[in-house]
Amino acid sequence: MSFSLTILGCNSAMPTPERFSTAQVINVSEHFFLIDCGEGTQIQLRRNKIKFGKINHIFISHLHGDHYFGLFGLISTFILLGRKKNLHIYCHPELKNIFDFLIKYFTDEIRFEIIFHFLNYEKNEIIFENDKLTVVSFPLKHKVPTCGFLFREKPRLRNIKKELIESMSIPIKEIVRIKQGYDYTTEEGKTIKNRDLTIDPPPPKSYAYCSDTAYYEDIIPVIRDIDLLYHEATFMNDMAESAALTSHSTAVQAATIAKKANVKKMVIGHYSLRYKDLQPVLDEARSVFKNTIAAEDGLIIDI
Repeated sequence: MSFSLTILGCNSAMPTPERFSTAQVINVSEHFFLIDCGEGTQIQLRRNKIKFGKINHIFISHLHGDHYFGLFGLISTFILLGRKKNLHIYCHPELKNIFDFLIKYFTDEIRFEIIFHFLNYEKNEIIFENDKLTVVSFPLKHKVPTCGFLFREKPRLRNIKKELIESMSIPIKEIVRIKQGYDYTTEEGKTIKNRDLTIDPPPPKSYAYCSDTAYYEDIIPVIRDIDLLYHEATFMNDMAESAALTSHSTAVQAATIAKKANVKKMVIGHYSLRYKDLQPVLDEARSVFKNTIAAEDGLIIDI
């Protein structure tokens, strides 16, 4: 089952020709989830050959422009393409008010419903769930109400040893039960333990997106032991005072969170415009948490 992250934009407030404003796509078994939607998101979707029609859920962390100004152009394109599938947007309630004001200026008929789901900025909350995935929102520490998002696979069924299906003539209905963890009783009445019939499935994969935030240890229990953490690293350590004033993080602070949470890998992003060369930013993070990589537009990470 696929579980991958594509970075569409990794800069902070101002985009550049090389780095667009914040946007990412998570692909879970060919279900695509858009996280934030800065300027140029739809251009980046085209560059990365991600089909617009596959995006049905959009998560907006907070209402700073570099995280949602691309949303209205994307919706306009959806309308022009004749979209019919409903679109779910997870966001602050004020975004719906902004959208309701702008919608009167959209000249084409909207043939799909836009369903707004309002985030809880006070506590963790399950905001999406299907048979394969759960998405939890959790509060971050920023100048305006801001949420992070945790994407976690549900445990998969056990893998039955294929050679036993034929050799033991196991009926189809029993195969389903065995995959669910039950023992198997033969027609002769012999019980065969599930552990002898199956092998463990791959462990569930997990990804946490920590958008704009100051250093905030309250998120550690939420993201503990996950496979991949995205954490903003707007500044280097010599700009720690600026990070505190703007409720952002330094690369060292992001790495400290990753280390304390025992995550397997971290990707940093949301860089200040001052950093043309990202290597020093990455080096600072790696000085605390070695398994760190730097986000770049177009980067794809298989989780």
